[in-house]
Amino acid sequence: MYFVPEGTEICGYYECEECHNRFLDTGTGPRMICPYCGEEPDMEIGPDDLMPEPEEHALLVEIIRGKEEIEKYDQLLSLAITGGNFDWI
Repeated sequence: MYFVPEGTEICGYYECEECHNRFLDTGTGPRMICPYCGEEPDMEIGPDDLMPEPEEHALLVEIIRGKEEIEKYDQLLSLAITGGNFDWI
């Protein structure tokens, strides 16, 4: 799971087109590599191999602003993923 650092003022809420997982990231670009199903390219390739292209399947759904709003999204995503304690709601 990806969590944003405490005190973050702005972050992106992403959903992956491939695995449909949702996550927060400090980046706010329109697309990024999914931390669940995406793979970073292996930079240790041979001289005859082609450099692999990273596939950015995660699309930006919303830009979230404000510490309280980010904390709320972070807790809701954690609850959805882990099925944990929901007494704080």
